[in-house]
Amino acid sequence: MTLKDELEQALQTLKKNEQYRQIPALAHDGRYVVYQGKRLLNIASNDYLGLGSDSRLQRAFFEQMGQLADTHYPKMSATSSRLLTGDDTQLQALELEMQAWYQTAVCQEDASNSPNNLSRPKSVLVFNSGYHANIGILPALTALPIKTLVLADKLVHASIIDGLRLSQNKTVGYRRYRHNDYAHLARLIEQADDDIRRIIIVTESVFSMDGDRADLQQLVQIKAQDARIELYVDEAHAIGVLGKTGLGLAEETQTLGQIDYLVGTFGKAFASVGAYIMCDETIKRWLVNHMRSLIFSTALPPINHAWTRFVLAKMPSLTSARTHLALLSTELSEAIALKYSTSAASSAYTSPIVPYILGDNARTLAKAQQLQAAGFYALPIRPPTVPANSARIRLVMNAKLTYDDCERLIQQL
Repeated sequence: MTLKDELEQALQTLKKNEQYRQIPALAHDGRYVVYQGKRLLNIASNDYLGLGSDSRLQRAFFEQMGQLADTHYPKMSATSSRLLTGDDTQLQALELEMQAWYQTAVCQEDASNSPNNLSRPKSVLVFNSGYHANIGILPALTALPIKTLVLADKLVHASIIDGLRLSQNKTVGYRRYRHNDYAHLARLIEQADDDIRRIIIVTESVFSMDGDRADLQQLVQIKAQDARIELYVDEAHAIGVLGKTGLGLAEETQTLGQIDYLVGTFGKAFASVGAYIMCDETIKRWLVNHMRSLIFSTALPPINHAWTRFVLAKMPSLTSARTHLALLSTELSEAIALKYSTSAASSAYTSPIVPYILGDNARTLAKAQQLQAAGFYALPIRPPTVPANSARIRLVMNAKLTYDDCERLIQQL
């Protein structure tokens, strides 16, 4: 049997198990996607604030760009890595503006806390994507020959898992604590050898498939009990969505100043591309010297950073969009909880990600097809992306949806 035959056989097994993936051919039309000739309401993307489908916002951006002199118009390609010639004034300005956003929020946080516990300023470093960030930051952080223990939540994103796999330092150990089980996390910390100098706790703030939150305040309390602990939080699905100014769950829970490595992306609520870390200046300089996915990647085009800056300037003022999004998400999650009696319906807002867990792969595929027939672009999520027997429709609310849209969706569940 040839290699091609073996690959084809393995692909047929995926199809038999209802786990076969393929890239859908679709077009975008505002709030909708056009798929297989049908115009379907998009409830599958991570465009939480609906900025990606906001044509007026995009028009305003290009009008602003058109007012610039030709010599200052952002380039369409960086053509090089940042350490060569790929850096640009747009990228430099973005990092400074992100830093100012953080500093404003953390100063307000410090003002409400003890004046003797003021946070140190953070620097910002921008990357090409959230995947680039996690597969590069984690190996770089663990590169020193210091005995280190990394404790990661069981449900962290694949990019974090891959980042941990790429860490080759033999002085680093890795354990996974049960999802959001902080008693289990505390036991793992207690069991750590005395000669371990660093313990890095790694978590998402909002988890990408379940839509639930980490308890950042409890994690900060755990950190305060052991000077060896550092806290790494990925805010990919919270940035823009949570917090008074949209800075994420850490802003909402007033834990910004206690998190060592605050990571996030621009590819979701920002409707742009790229990612960032907010960290100590020394850590930033270390990453510039040791982070392979930064050093060896061509930087993003300056035009993309200009768009991110344009969105960033508006982010703190999008309070009404965040409020509307929270109300829609709560309504949908409560409807699912009541329909399946999975838990008592709660008015507490968690996130725009509402998992509609059906368990069986075939049943989940059938439900996705039913929703698409009813006019909703909903997609099935199956193992290995999620644990076995937890296949689901990942329903995602966005601020451009209406209450009528939400009600029509609920009627189809």
